[in-house]
Amino acid sequence: MNYDNFITFNVETENAIAWVTFDYPPVNVQGLPMLADLNSLALLLERDREVKVVVFQSAHPEIWVCHYDTNLLKDMSMEAVSREEAKLLDLQSVLERISKLPQATIAKLEGFARGGGHEFALACDMRFAARGKFKFMQMEVGMGILPCGGGASRMARQVGLGRALEIILSARDFDADEAEAYGTINKALEPDEIGPYVDELAKRIAKFPAESINACKQAVYESIDKPIEEALKAEAYWLYQATNKTPAVKRFQIADDKGLQYDLENQRNWEQLVINVQEIE
Repeated sequence: MNYDNFITFNVETENAIAWVTFDYPPVNVQGLPMLADLNSLALLLERDREVKVVVFQSAHPEIWVCHYDTNLLKDMSMEAVSREEAKLLDLQSVLERISKLPQATIAKLEGFARGGGHEFALACDMRFAARGKFKFMQMEVGMGILPCGGGASRMARQVGLGRALEIILSARDFDADEAEAYGTINKALEPDEIGPYVDELAKRIAKFPAESINACKQAVYESIDKPIEEALKAEAYWLYQATNKTPAVKRFQIADDKGLQYDLENQRNWEQLVINVQEIE
């Protein structure tokens, strides 16, 4: 795949990982050029079976991704529409496409991510933030609108109703430790720790079958809004999508033939064993 010619970021691929680095001076604003780039990137990644993990990071020393371009909001219609007439906004459509990528997506947050920038982080599968550098905010209520890039809906799913409403209605900055406590990120890390941590995690995930990564991801997302019975059926469905395309059955057969599960040392060392089994293709 050719990942050149983007305007708002550059992409480097190595060892089944795509490193997407936002570099759109002066502030990585989330405007039409960035949305177009993200849409084009998603189109490529949807067809790429070599890349298994995508890490979104920033070259800017203070900003990850800025808020949505206010120039695109000043000409909004002042006419109310019915529910039947309401259509997805460009930001919603692009971020939903990012959230459904077959790859595991990681937001490496080493700067501000406010408004649409934070909504983009919420659309990623995992988020890790640097203490003293990361801040997030949903400022929309103070401007007279609401988070409309998935911020209202994804926020509630991520942190629960009460915390989502506090975040949205307070329109204040939250730092990395608050974000970890509230559940908007996976983990807050020191600035010198976040790079090695994300690098190690991305490399570990990238060792596993692409089809299994996608099946795990889709089953988790699909289960969020379903009653438990339907969610369990979704798990079963994605199980067979995985076994149809991965060496899972062969790996289990070899493990059974060798009696690996009955070895106490194996039970003690599953973290490494799951890496070793990747040699079976």
